[in-house]
Amino acid sequence: MRLKLDNLSVVYPASDGRPPVAALSEINLVIEDAEFVVALGASGCGKSTLLNLIAGFLSPTSGQLTLDGRPVSGPGADRAVVFQKHALLPWLNVLDNVAFGLQIQGVAKAERYATANRLVGLLGLDGFQKSPVYKLSGGMQQRVGIARALTCDPKLLLMDEPLGALDALTREKAQELILNIWHETHKSVFFITHSVEEALFMGTKLIVMSPRPGRITHSFDLPFSRQFLGGMPARAVKASPEFIKLREDVLKIIFADEEAAA
Repeated sequence: MRLKLDNLSVVYPASDGRPPVAALSEINLVIEDAEFVVALGASGCGKSTLLNLIAGFLSPTSGQLTLDGRPVSGPGADRAVVFQKHALLPWLNVLDNVAFGLQIQGVAKAERYATANRLVGLLGLDGFQKSPVYKLSGGMQQRVGIARALTCDPKLLLMDEPLGALDALTREKAQELILNIWHETHKSVFFITHSVEEALFMGTKLIVMSPRPGRITHSFDLPFSRQFLGGMPARAVKASPEFIKLREDVLKIIFADEEAAA
């Protein structure tokens, strides 16, 4: 899998008497196979616009977006999205929510339930297959959403602040769960967050975006997720001098960008 963005820009047209809005400007980015890329920046920097471009929900005003050499012209089963609000179907139980995408594709019942059951187990939801999703905790609902996104075996998993609504302890556990699933499935991931600590801990690559129009101003290769997956406890990773120094460096960049845009 190779996703490539070449000089992408997005300008939202004028509407309701307001002038056009330049959301993204000259974005160049490559996401390689099994890479975990995290986008970070102040509100309004275009992170979600960038994710919507990659998902195919939005077309660029200029530039090119290709997946494995083919232009991205709309949504496809090779990309799956996990939203901040899980968007589950409340009238279906856990297993039927996870299997829903395969049902839409016409996959036979036995096959889609076998796939859904495997992913339910992978996400630590065994025993909850028949539970109504509205009775689950927020963290469990988000796990159902991730399982559903994985059912169609996408090449790229797009995650738009999927942990933003969780409490601190549940969020840390969810970070570890997502890293373990990424490591086991070898998917490529594009992940949006407002948390510097979360970005540094989870990504193999971090891109920092400037306030509108969004540009990639800095890029960092990160070792911390590999340290965790290699057996180092998560809190030890986050307390290491290297982690703390980079966290402060990235915060300075974001604060400086905000002051420059003010």
